[in-house]
Amino acid sequence: MDFIELFGYCGSFLVLISFLMTSVFKLRIVNTIGSIIFCIYAVIIKSYPTAVMNFCLVLINIHFLLKMSKMGKEYELVKVDKDDSFVKYLIKHYRQDILDCFPNISLEFDNANVGFIITCNGNPVGLSIGHLEKEKLELSLDYSIPEYRDFSIGSFLFNNLKNEGIKKVIYLGPTQHHLDYLNKLGFKNTDGGFEKEL
Repeated sequence: MDFIELFGYCGSFLVLISFLMTSVFKLRIVNTIGSIIFCIYAVIIKSYPTAVMNFCLVLINIHFLLKMSKMGKEYELVKVDKDDSFVKYLIKHYRQDILDCFPNISLEFDNANVGFIITCNGNPVGLSIGHLEKEKLELSLDYSIPEYRDFSIGSFLFNNLKNEGIKKVIYLGPTQHHLDYLNKLGFKNTDGGFEKEL
């Protein structure tokens, strides 16, 4: 296998991998890169119909990426009771994904006394549940739906918890798939879990 052929396989691989991504934004970025590579490959081997098709895919992806970046993300924080029927609905609806993200987590949240739903343009995209005592919030769940796992929900949440009079957040839940998130958002590892001063 020569370099040119390997180059073509690389483009095909990226296009295929892009369709496994849950984030539409990431999907389009990876798909664009793969399509550019495959377009160049098609020109090199003189397969012009393939080159034209991939060039069109690049233009389509760029169009939607620009559209998505202009729309932005308008988040809002809604304080709720953890026994609210809509909170129960969200937990039930995303149950398997929550369990995949937080292995061995209990979805009862018996000790919790507060919840927050994060919405984007009016749609629920995140759910946080915990125990609030004075100015300290102990988070049992800090969940965002797959399409919004880009740290932006977490940044919004912790910036806006200050408006609720909260000065410290402690996370005590499972960290198996959550460590990058906690580190990125400035949590410090302590003996009792992870803490962040707001």
